[in-house]
Amino acid sequence: MEGGGYNVPAIKKYSDLVVWQRAMDLVVISYRLSERFPRAEDYALRQQLRRAAVSIAANVAEGHGRTGIGEFLHHLSVAHGSLMELETLFQVARKLCYVEEQSVLDLLNETEEVGRLLRGLMTSLRARASESIPVVR
Repeated sequence: MEGGGYNVPAIKKYSDLVVWQRAMDLVVISYRLSERFPRAEDYALRQQLRRAAVSIAANVAEGHGRTGIGEFLHHLSVAHGSLMELETLFQVARKLCYVEEQSVLDLLNETEEVGRLLRGLMTSLRARASESIPVVR
């Protein structure tokens, strides 16, 4: 497949997607930071935060496994929503003094990058759909 005068390699596995790789990094960061929460949060904020983090990477993978660009875009949109949820939950944790402000700022820098990657992939897929170029798996 040609793109801008150079060959664009096909993404055959979701794990090749940089956005999935960075989302997986967010899972690890989220788990580590939420370990610091009080025991009272074992089945509340900690679990919700971890589910949101996992949902980002999981939806990128699931969307990639679907057959159509529209389905992939839908799952990327869900992943983006989970990203916003993760940011919000860490803001809650910061306000409750469960995690240091600098840790949240560092996490927000990571979420900003994952968001940028998600939006870029969605833009690329929309352009591909409008050009009727098939997604190669």
